[in-house]
Amino acid sequence: MANMPNCPKCQSEYTYEDGALYICPECAFEWTDETETSEEQKVVKDSNGNVLNDGDTVSVIKDLKVKGSSSVIKIGTKVKNIRLVEGDHDIDCKIDGFGPMQLKSEFVKKI
Repeated sequence: MANMPNCPKCQSEYTYEDGALYICPECAFEWTDETETSEEQKVVKDSNGNVLNDGDTVSVIKDLKVKGSSSVIKIGTKVKNIRLVEGDHDIDCKIDGFGPMQLKSEFVKKI
């Protein structure tokens, strides 16, 4: 049996080949040899068009109501060490005084 590459998404070693595709049975990710070297990643930009990366520090550009609470995240609140995630709210972070939270990149600017 040929030496199959590990899954680029979950690093599983149980991948198999199906025609021109490699398939991971654990996370159902499919890729080709070209995809393995240059995995497509969504580019997340802030309100000013700057590209955001994991670990960046951002600032909130407008007051944001916290769903399920009567509190508000004020304009200018600094958010350190962000993490980019998939989905509608593409920033996962921890805000002092509020705790873990997800934000939309359109409501922040890179510092």
